[in-house]
Amino acid sequence: MKSVVSGMKRYKHFTTIILLLFVLASFGQQKYEREHRIKKNQFPEKAHVFIAEYLKKARKIRYYRETDSSNISYEAKFKVDRLHYSVEFNQSGDLEDVEILIKEVDIPNDSYSLIEQFLDSTYSKYRIRRIQQQYRVEKGVPVEQILKEAFQNLLLPSIRYEIMVAGRKDNGFEDFEILFDSDGKFIEMRKSLPANYDHILY
Repeated sequence: MKSVVSGMKRYKHFTTIILLLFVLASFGQQKYEREHRIKKNQFPEKAHVFIAEYLKKARKIRYYRETDSSNISYEAKFKVDRLHYSVEFNQSGDLEDVEILIKEVDIPNDSYSLIEQFLDSTYSKYRIRRIQQQYRVEKGVPVEQILKEAFQNLLLPSIRYEIMVAGRKDNGFEDFEILFDSDGKFIEMRKSLPANYDHILY
């Protein structure tokens, strides 16, 4: 009898640990992002030099520092011809990705159908706030090549789609950034906080 009781206690203890790990993992996947406008001289010099050539033709140049629960990054946002670009760097000024603002019609039909299916099954109601076509730094690919491909607006198998969604769940509408691959398959999601404009400098 004692062995049975002892076994049950061990089972309950084991179950409690598993549940605790599950909850912690769930919280670990929540990344909250906030963006602050900054001055040009607060932007990493190495990053500025890297994109200087592209900025010669750019308009509406803005600089931002972005923080989330795990890291800090920097973004330069500007317009070249009719396209809106966002170029993101890490704290050291190394390129992380280039994003282009696009619309639903710019995504291939099959890919967008999969994205819609995901959104329909995740939210009872949603509004798409923004879609960006993303070119990420990849191992073995020169960063200059990634930058060139992005500014040629090439549709490549390696691109991703980042979608900002206001989605309705139990607690009402919340903002999420959702990442999909070029085929429209879900990669990851994170909750976003509203942009902070306390530090607008222009």
